[in-house]
Amino acid sequence: MNASSDPNLGLIESARALIQQEQLDEAAALLNQAREQLPHDPRVYLMAGLMTEKGGNVEGAFQLMQRGLELAPNWPPAIMEVAQMQARQSQFPEALENAATALSLDAQNPALLEGAINVAQLSGQRQLAMGHLQQGLERDPANASWRRLLARNLSELKRYDEALAQWDMLLTQSPQDMEALEGRMHTLLAAGRLEDAAEVTAALLALDPGNAVYAYYDARAHGHTPAHQPAELNRNIFDSAAHVFDQQLVQGLRYHLPRQVAQKIRVLHPDKKLNLLDLGCGTGLLGQHLGKVQGRLAGVDISPKMLEQARRRGVYDSLELSDLHDTLRDTAEQSFDVITALDVCVYAGDLSGTVPAAARVLSPGGQLILSCETGPEEGPELVLNPDTGRYQHKRSHVEGLCRAAGFAVETEATILRYEKGQPVQGFVITARKAG
Repeated sequence: MNASSDPNLGLIESARALIQQEQLDEAAALLNQAREQLPHDPRVYLMAGLMTEKGGNVEGAFQLMQRGLELAPNWPPAIMEVAQMQARQSQFPEALENAATALSLDAQNPALLEGAINVAQLSGQRQLAMGHLQQGLERDPANASWRRLLARNLSELKRYDEALAQWDMLLTQSPQDMEALEGRMHTLLAAGRLEDAAEVTAALLALDPGNAVYAYYDARAHGHTPAHQPAELNRNIFDSAAHVFDQQLVQGLRYHLPRQVAQKIRVLHPDKKLNLLDLGCGTGLLGQHLGKVQGRLAGVDISPKMLEQARRRGVYDSLELSDLHDTLRDTAEQSFDVITALDVCVYAGDLSGTVPAAARVLSPGGQLILSCETGPEEGPELVLNPDTGRYQHKRSHVEGLCRAAGFAVETEATILRYEKGQPVQGFVITARKAG
C-alpha cells in the first residue's frame, strides 16, 4: 500500500516512530491530521493508545485501543496491538489469548509473528516464544534479530550448546557482529567455560580497547570477581525496560521492598520531617509509597529513562543522573536524615567504601537502609551469581562494615523477589548513626 491509496500510512508510521522516541506532542499533531483525513481509521486510535500509555495513562490507553478494535473488530494487527499492551501491563492471560487469535487470523504475517514473540517474551513464556522464533527462522533464516533472541532464550534455559550453535551461525554470517560476540560471551560465562569466554572478551577488547564493560567481563572470564560493575553495564538495560519496569518487577517478580521500607520510614519518622536520599531510585517506587515529605526527597539513578518515570510521580524534589559512589562522594556532610539503597547493592558490589561514605552524609541519628542478596556465610565476602550477573553479599561482612563505620545495626532476612517462581533470599539492614 502506498501514499496514494492510503493517505494516512506515512502519518501513522511517523507517529509510531515519534511515540517510541517519546516525542508525544509531535505524535499527537500527526494523529490529529490523520483523523481529519480519515475519521474512522482504527490505526489513529491504536496509535493514540500507544501514545497515551507512554504518557502514563494506562486506563485511557486501553479505552483508545478498544475504540480502534470497535472500528476493526477482526483486524489482526489491531488485536495484536492490544495483546502487546496487555502484556506490557502484565495482563498475561488476556495478552496470550489475543496474540494467538491475531496469529490464527493471519499466520503468514511476519509483523504479527513479531508481535506474538514479544507477547510470549513479556509473559515469561520462553518455550512459546522459541516456537514462534523457530517458525519465523524457517521462513526467514537471515533474520539476525530473531536468531539472537532465540540464542538468548536457549542460554537462559541452560541449553548452552544449542545457544552457542545459534551465536556461531550469526558470527559465520558476520564475524564482527558485536551483539553476537557479546551473546556468545554471556553464554560461555553462564556455562562456566571461562577459557573460551576469555577468547571472546579478548576479541571484543581488540575491537573496542577502552570499553569498561568488556574489561569487566574479561576479569570475570579470568576467574576474578570485580569489585564493582561499570555503570554502562546496566544503563542500557534499565533504559530499555523503564516503561514496563514497574509492572514486570512488582507484579511479575513480586518485588515489594519499596512499600515495606516506606512503612519502616514512617515508623522512624511519623511526622515525615526528614531529608531522604534515595540511591538507585529507579522509577521512584519508594517515593510513590512514601509520598511527599516535609523536607527534601532526592533521587539518583544511572538510567535517564528510569528517572523520567520517577519524575512523573511528582513526589521527588530533585532527581539526578549519577551513580551511588559519585553521589556520596559529592554530597555535603550531614545532609540527609535517611539514605536508602534498595536493590542497588546487587549492582554496586563492594560496599567497603559505600558504607562509611553514607555515614559521612547522614545527620546524627540518621539511618542507612540497604538491601542485599544473601551470599553464603562460608564463602567469600562478595560473589557474583553466574545466572543473574548480580552480586551476593555475606550478611556478617556487611553488618561488620556498618558497625566499623559507627552504626548500630538491625538486620531482617527477607525475600527480595521471585525469579522463575523461586524466592530470592536477601536481607535488609537498618543502620543507625550515633547522635
